[in-house]
Amino acid sequence: MLTTIILVIHVIVSILLLVLVLLHSGKGGGLSDMLGGMSTTAAGSSVVERNLDRITVLAAVTFTFTTITLAIRLH
Repeated sequence: MLTTIILVIHVIVSILLLVLVLLHSGKGGGLSDMLGGMSTTAAGSSVVERNLDRITVLAAVTFTFTTITLAIRLH
C-alpha cells in the first residue's frame, strides 16, 4: 500500500517537474553562453522567476526522495 502511494506521488511530481522546467525562460543566446560566457546574474530576476525556481527545486528534491525510496522498497 505504501509503495503504491509513493509511486503515485512520484508520477505526479515527475509530470510537475517536466512542466516546471518547460516554464523556465531560456537564458542562453548562443555557443558562448553555453561555454561559460554568461554575464547575467540571478539578482535581477523577478519574484515570479524566483518562486518558480523554488518550486522547481522542491519538486526536484521530492522526485529524488521518491526515486530513492522506491529503489529501496522494490529491491
